[in-house]
Amino acid sequence: MKGKWINFGLIAGLYLLWVIWLGNYWWLLGVPVIFDMYISKKVHWAFWKKKNPIDGRQTKTVEWIDAIIFAVIAATFIRMFFIEAYTIPTSSMEKSMMVGDYLFVSKVSYGPKLPNTPLSFPFVHHTMPFTTSVKSFSTIIHEPYHRIKGFGEIKNNDVVVFNFPEGDTVASKAQEDNYYQLIRIHGRDRVRTDKMNFGDIIYRPEDKRENYIKRCIAIAGDSLKIKDGQVFVNGTLSKDFDGMRYKYFASIKGESFSTNFLEKFDISVNDVVKADSGFILFLTSKQKEKLQGNNFIRSLSKFPEPKENVDPELFPGDAKHQWNIDNYGPIWVPRKNAAINLTLENLPIYQRIIEVYEHNDLQVKDGHIFINGKETNAYTFKMNYYWMMGDNRYFSSDSRSWGFVPEDHIVGKASFVWLSLDKNKSFPFNIRWNRFLMKVK
Repeated sequence: MKGKWINFGLIAGLYLLWVIWLGNYWWLLGVPVIFDMYISKKVHWAFWKKKNPIDGRQTKTVEWIDAIIFAVIAATFIRMFFIEAYTIPTSSMEKSMMVGDYLFVSKVSYGPKLPNTPLSFPFVHHTMPFTTSVKSFSTIIHEPYHRIKGFGEIKNNDVVVFNFPEGDTVASKAQEDNYYQLIRIHGRDRVRTDKMNFGDIIYRPEDKRENYIKRCIAIAGDSLKIKDGQVFVNGTLSKDFDGMRYKYFASIKGESFSTNFLEKFDISVNDVVKADSGFILFLTSKQKEKLQGNNFIRSLSKFPEPKENVDPELFPGDAKHQWNIDNYGPIWVPRKNAAINLTLENLPIYQRIIEVYEHNDLQVKDGHIFINGKETNAYTFKMNYYWMMGDNRYFSSDSRSWGFVPEDHIVGKASFVWLSLDKNKSFPFNIRWNRFLMKVK
């Protein structure tokens, strides 16, 4: 009996700490359940087990069921509140993060976000296995955004995992493409009616949108500007990272780069583009320094996109903002409870925030702005927002393409790489041992 009370005290104590952390005291109703499980034993909670087996043993089948149930509950709890596994699917963070990196994402760094759709199939993100459009979740219960206390807040240059902000709508047969980009290219009517090419149009709540990983360049309240490929935050040049790549123009002594030459300097063939009288190279600072000392290279200089080469597909996608990938902004990142003056010029930048993320009715009539039926020239933000960019700046779909990341889309902080596999090699040569248990910086 003494041992039962010790077990009850330990489990009940941990449970109470979790309830206090969660901040929802309705969960205190679980304390009597724990008391009955360990002390009074009036209710047969483990209904899949025999209540009083004759020899004190359960069958192997029951033992397996018991182990599976415990594993699913424990893994779900850890995944929801503490740490979650994630893999790098694209090259947008190379060379800082590599395609094939398997990493752990810390939920407690910024505080775990409670699920908006708690009714979902375990260990599946948004689509049932072996299907393309069958949802793995139910929206019968849809909880509002709530994040419980964590160890800290997002800081400039943190590597962050988040739900893709424009992932609220997807075409089932083109899920890797941004739905809103498809609309801009093909037109809304075609995307919604051409089932053969685009399939069904699917809506996903905040917590079931695709997971992205980027570096948080600017936090709420920051002002950002990109000038000739250099990022300035609040007027200060942003920090460079070992894996960050820039665009260079190279003049060489031959007609092309040999495979051995590229391998020697760890340059991918995809990072070399033929240009008039030379080549465009996408290099890290270390690669650039090594190449400059090589006799094969006549000259090597940065080659940012000229200001006059405007990219109309960049965020916010209107004619008033003549920006490109290397010359962008200035742009202010919204902060919770901060107010701005709304004008027809800056409205395209903040329109999606006001309409979609913060659920207001926004209309423009005869040059006047109306929010929820009232004419206004100001708006106060309800959430913090962040500006995310990939370290592989020229091959990254990031905030320059789709804008701000709301705080309710933040999943967690990339912590460390526990495994890294090169998809172009076979086992065991595909294991990148130098990245094993590497801390994400």
